[in-house]
Amino acid sequence: MSQRLSRRLVVGAAAATLAAPALGRGASPVKIRCSLDTAPSHPRNQAIVDYMATLEKASNGEIKTEVFHSGQLFADLNVSKALLQGQIEMASPGTWVVTGLVPDADLVGLPYFYGVPIWLTHKATAGAPGDYVNKQLEAKLKSHVLGPWLDLGYNNWYSTRTPLTAFDSLKGLKIRSAGGAANSWRIKFAGGIANTTAWPNVPLSLSQGTFDALISSDESVNSAKLWEAGVKFSYVDNQFLAQYIPMVSNATWAKLSKAHQTLMTDLWASHIDGYDKGSIASQARARGILEQNGVTFHDAAASELSTTRKAMIDAVGPLIKDAKLSPEIVRLVKETVG
Repeated sequence: MSQRLSRRLVVGAAAATLAAPALGRGASPVKIRCSLDTAPSHPRNQAIVDYMATLEKASNGEIKTEVFHSGQLFADLNVSKALLQGQIEMASPGTWVVTGLVPDADLVGLPYFYGVPIWLTHKATAGAPGDYVNKQLEAKLKSHVLGPWLDLGYNNWYSTRTPLTAFDSLKGLKIRSAGGAANSWRIKFAGGIANTTAWPNVPLSLSQGTFDALISSDESVNSAKLWEAGVKFSYVDNQFLAQYIPMVSNATWAKLSKAHQTLMTDLWASHIDGYDKGSIASQARARGILEQNGVTFHDAAASELSTTRKAMIDAVGPLIKDAKLSPEIVRLVKETVG
C-alpha cells in the first residue's frame, strides 16, 4: 500500500489530535512563514493558505503563520538555499527546482510516467521512490518533509505563434523549462531548444519573444494570464504530474513541541487528498478560461501517447546519465510502476 493511501488512515488520528485538550503553551508563539512564487489564485497557494490557517487555529495560536505570494521573498529557484540558510521557515518548491541538490527528485520526469494516470505517479511519489528522495532532501536542505507531495497537475506544452497539433510541432522552438534535467531532455527529445526563466519573469519574457513556447500546466498559465503574453496553442500530452514538496526547516521544526510536530504532520495528511482534488478541479476550470481567451488545445490520442512514450523509454539512457539519476531511484521506479 502506498504512503498516500496509508496516510488516509491517519485522518482519525488527526481528528483525535484536534479534539484533544489545548497543547502546552510556550513563552511565545512559533512563527512559520512560507515562501511561494506563484500568485494567490494558484492552487498551491490556496492549499498552503488553507493549511496554515487551519494549523494556526488548531494550535490555539501557539503557531503563528504567514504566507508570502508571487516571489515576494524568494523565487522557487532560490527557496531551497533560503531553507538551508534559515532565511525562511517553510517552503513547498516543485520537484523540478530541487534537482540541482537532489537529482533523484527528477524521478517523475522519467518517461515511464509520460501520459499515464495520476494514480500511477502517486504510487511512486508517495511510495518507496518518494521516500528515497525525501531522505536525500532532508539531509541536503536540513529540512523536514511534511508529508505526501502536493499535486499541481499535469504539465503540457504551450506556444505563441506555432500551432501545436502533434508532438513534431515542437521541433525548432525555443521552449521555457521550469528547470531540471528531465525537462531539458524532453525538450531536446522533441527537437526544441531549452530556456530557463524564473516564473515571475515568464510573462514579460514570453511577450518579448525570449522563448516561443513553454512547459507548464493549465492553471499556471491561467493564473499568470499568459494569453495576454501571447499564448495561443497547447499540445496536451500529460507529460508528467507536477508536484510540490512541503518542507519545514529543521531549525523551525526543532522549536516545535512533539505535540505541535504531530499536529502539523496529521493536518497535512488529513488534508492532502482534498487539496489534490482541488487541483484537479482548478486545472479543469483553468482550461475553460484559457479556451474562452482563445487558446486552442490538441488532446493527444492514446495511440500518440503510447508511440511517444515507447520512443522515450527506448532513448532513456542519456536522460538517466544527464539527470544524474541514481541506479537506486531508477530501480525503485521500475519496481513500483511495473
